[in-house]
This record gives sequence, structure tokens and C-alpha cells, in this order.
Amino acid sequence: MCTEMAKKESKKAAESGPLMLFYIFYNQERWDNWLKTLKDSSFEVDPKSEEMPEGFRVLDSFSVDITLEVLKIIRLYQNKRFSKEEALDKLGQVELIVMSSPPDADLTEIIEILQLPKLVLFASCRKYLEGRFEKDIKTLVKKGKDVIEKDMEGALDVAAHIGAGVIDGAACCSKYVKDDIESQTLFDEWLIECERMSEAIASLKNFDESVGDED
Repeated sequence: MCTEMAKKESKKAAESGPLMLFYIFYNQERWDNWLKTLKDSSFEVDPKSEEMPEGFRVLDSFSVDITLEVLKIIRLYQNKRFSKEEALDKLGQVELIVMSSPPDADLTEIIEILQLPKLVLFASCRKYLEGRFEKDIKTLVKKGKDVIEKDMEGALDVAAHIGAGVIDGAACCSKYVKDDIESQTLFDEWLIECERMSEAIASLKNFDESVGDED
């Protein structure tokens, strides 16, 4: 009897549509905590160590955290928990936080290193949500590399098409990035961010399967 009742309740829940859970997305407190950690970290190079300075390791973790949290919004949209309008609204809220100027002027240059790649993260997500993007990655990469020096906004739009394609399942982008760090352009940095997006999407494969996956 109990089993039959449970089956009926389960069927009723399935027919009522996706369950709207409460998720805590990237917020000001999280951003401020990262800024504090960054401020307390050293960016001094230790000549006796081959490791990256602590501050840059923190900055890298900071960057990964943002990418993951933003793509959780997209994942919830894909799972029909958010409408396009709701997802765009959530995305805009996070973008306002991430692209803001830090209160501590000493961190400005460091935060700009973080923010420039995130331009393509937010632009890619918006383009994906709008559903209008090109999918020929190889052609897009060539176009972006050709225009980056004379048209940064145009190059960003091209990179956003690539990022939207990555969100949609396209393979990218490490093989297109210049090996020589000194010769890398901002477009290369955007391609690296697209690659990170790809890795983040893979890690979020089982996200949203149960309550409490918001962290």
C-alpha cells in the first residue's frame, strides 16, 4: 500500500514539472572573501622555488571558482529550472559583482588580470542563452586571431561565439592557443577561458541532481 502511494506521489511530482530549488549563486560576500584572501597573499617570486607565487595561485583558484559558479546558472537553465529571462537576470547579477572595481586600489591591476578573460565568459553565456551563435570553431578562431589587433570588440564577439559553442558541446580550445606566452594576445586569453569553460561544464555533469548542490 505504502509502495503504491509512493509511486503515485512520485508520478504526481514528475507531472508537475521540474522542482524549483533554492540556490545561492555568486554573491558580494563570496567576492569580498576572495579579495581579502588575495590581499593577504604574496606575489613575490621566490628565486629558490619553481612554484608560482602564492598570490597567482590564489588568483587562479579565484578565476576557476567564478567560471564554475556562472556555468551553474547555465546548467540550471539547461535543466529547465530557469527560463531564459531568469538565467539572464542571474547572470547579470553575478557580472555586476565580478566586473566591479575592487575597493582596495592596490588590487586593481591584479583584478584586471582576472576580469579580462571573464569578458568572454559572460558574453558567451549570453550568446548561448539567446541561442544565436556560429559553430565552426576553426573558422572562428582564425577570424578572431585576424581581428584582435584592430577590433577588440569584434574579436570578443567572435570569442563569444566560440564560448557559446563550447557550452553547447563543441571541443575547444587549447590546441589553438599560442605556446609562446610572450606572443599570446588577449584573444588567446579568451580561448584559454573557453577551455576552462569546457572543463567546468564537464565537472558539472551531475550538478543539480539533488538538493544542496549549490556550493
